[in-house]
Amino acid sequence: MPPTSPKSDSAVPTAAPELVILGAGPAGLTAAWEAMQQGIPAVVFERDDCVGGISRTVEHNGYHFDIGGHRFFTKVEEVAALWQEILGPDMLVRPRLSRIFYDGKMFDYPIRPLNALLGLGPIEAVRVGLSFLRAQLFPVREERSFEHWVSNRFGQRLFEIFFKTYTEKVWGMDCSEIRADWAAQRIKDLDLAKTLRHALIGRFANGGAVATSLIEEFHYPRRGPGMLWERCRDILSEKGIETRLESEVVAIHREGQRVRSVELRPPTTGDDGPGSSFIAEAEHFVSSLALRDLLERMQPAPPDEVLDAARSLKYRDFLTVALAVDAPDLFPDNWIYIHAPDVRVGRIQNFGNWSPEMLPNAETSSLGLEYFVQEGDELWSMEDAKLIDLAAGECEHLGFIRREQVVDGAVVRMPKAYPVYDAVYREALDTVRAWLDGFENLTCIGRNGQHRYNNQDHSMVTALRAVRNLRGAALDIWDVNVEDDYHEEVNAAQAAAEAAGVVGDRLVPQRVEAELGEELIRSVFARYVPHALGVAVGVLAALGLFIATSTLLIAGGEPMGPTLSLLGIVLFGFEVSWPGMVVGVCEAGLLGYAFGQVLARTINRVVAWQERLFRNRIELVRASALAE
Repeated sequence: MPPTSPKSDSAVPTAAPELVILGAGPAGLTAAWEAMQQGIPAVVFERDDCVGGISRTVEHNGYHFDIGGHRFFTKVEEVAALWQEILGPDMLVRPRLSRIFYDGKMFDYPIRPLNALLGLGPIEAVRVGLSFLRAQLFPVREERSFEHWVSNRFGQRLFEIFFKTYTEKVWGMDCSEIRADWAAQRIKDLDLAKTLRHALIGRFANGGAVATSLIEEFHYPRRGPGMLWERCRDILSEKGIETRLESEVVAIHREGQRVRSVELRPPTTGDDGPGSSFIAEAEHFVSSLALRDLLERMQPAPPDEVLDAARSLKYRDFLTVALAVDAPDLFPDNWIYIHAPDVRVGRIQNFGNWSPEMLPNAETSSLGLEYFVQEGDELWSMEDAKLIDLAAGECEHLGFIRREQVVDGAVVRMPKAYPVYDAVYREALDTVRAWLDGFENLTCIGRNGQHRYNNQDHSMVTALRAVRNLRGAALDIWDVNVEDDYHEEVNAAQAAAEAAGVVGDRLVPQRVEAELGEELIRSVFARYVPHALGVAVGVLAALGLFIATSTLLIAGGEPMGPTLSLLGIVLFGFEVSWPGMVVGVCEAGLLGYAFGQVLARTINRVVAWQERLFRNRIELVRASALAE
């Protein structure tokens, strides 16, 4: 039967759709867009009273703010083209500036060596360098946790300074409890050596390629991400694909491994209780609902072990306190990470720096203070007025505003904003996915639909693939955002195919499946990066000589002066004087870099020799087994 609903964003009547889409966030609306392109009759149902999901934009008395900031950056050309097709000239190019607030100081992010040195001081900088060197020489071989992943690439000390406090605010758990998978998806291919290289010699160091976390500009809709998804909804409506708001899924009726219909109902209205439920039937169903919600609404219920696995999947909730401030140009950043343990705010957005049209006039500012919470906890349950007062007080405490400058405020709560990567999620997700893969006509897409911390473009790719599969394609929905090089660098084969004009599935680079044994071998016989070790040793040598020489010069240390001057035998031009120190520091850095390179290459040769011996033993064992 055709679905009927008490509230719709379109007056266009629709026949029974071929496709029902649950959720009107980026994934759901992209699925509807692709259905429109493919000529598939479809309808979208959304629980909230607006579209965009976590990518919505909220307007309050002329001030616009996001639920978190949303950069529009992608290496998937088809997604970029779709954004441009929907918004055209309303998609702006904006400069990026983000910094870290730590110990009362502002640090550039991505890290810049001189900025970090001046902010941390020479002693702390040496500790960071030594920690990084130790991580390069003695890394944690099995990266199970977020702490392991970051420490291996930045060193334990830099992890403690710039990652630990903020990350534990976001997730509400110790970094040792967060799986390395999360870091691997969110900050892939970014390490201290690459950060230093980018800062020192720029983006041309790697043929122009730059890690996602290092991008210096991005696209952004003129009035926030919600503008894009609202226009997408309007275009779909004109083409006959409705988006029906305030329609909550209460049951998913199935026969075996086939969904027959979805039961929905509008929200409670006044004293009348909930509205009458209605049924939507279709041939195919695409869902961006959180997996836990999806399985709990299945009728009949899934097997106990599957339902238990779904219920063990956890989420982190989120609330934004928007402050309207009667002062312009508070700070130049798009956003600031707050690493101060004495406040509860985790990040502060300055929406006027995302786009000037987020403000009613140029003499004001719109700040978004982000709090990472659990639904029902103290902050989540706090009255809006008290939250606004808390946010204004914390913003004043940090030195960004005066409390009396706040003239208005608003609060938006977002449940299930972030899927949690804890110690049990992987096994639970595998159990849920194995059961869902058996369905003939149900596909899960998007961040919560796959319990994967996808970016917006990744969620859109899962939607495009899901709909194309309805027309005979055989695209893997689950391999989006898992390849090592997808997020950060363009695959060479892909680039060559594009240059040659080859048409095909280029949404993400081809995934290469490796046997577990091969992965273990690679992890055990991991190689060092010569450039990284060279940079680490060079920086440490230069810093050490700088600190030793400058200390003597400031203190007037005669006893050690002649001894230190002996380094002039190796470092030509070095002497215990300010000009001699400059020459010596440069030479020490170069010699340290060369030594680090030679050391890494030597270690790699030894490791390669050991790996060959190990592989030869494996072949002998296999040959013996075959002979038997």
